[in-house]
Amino acid sequence: MALELFDRPLYARRKYIVQEITGLDDVFDFLDEWPKEKRDLTYEVMLKACRMAANRELPVSVIAENFRRFLKRHGRLADIEDMPMHFRRAKDSNVSNN
Repeated sequence: MALELFDRPLYARRKYIVQEITGLDDVFDFLDEWPKEKRDLTYEVMLKACRMAANRELPVSVIAENFRRFLKRHGRLADIEDMPMHFRRAKDSNVSNN
């Protein structure tokens, strides 16, 4: 069962790539791969909040904002500018002849 998606994706720096995080499934995968030696209190709180959101006890928007803060705190939050051009979403995909 797919979990809820964020309103807009977050981007997380990995060792050699920038990963797009689009919802709870991606956050669970990211946290599952988090190094055991770096699993501190912020990790535990984030994991607990994700579980609560999966059980519909917290809105997914709360997880999106708190995961953004988690990434920033650990120096893993990537800006859209870090994404290759072909992965960036166009602000306006409509082309007009007017």
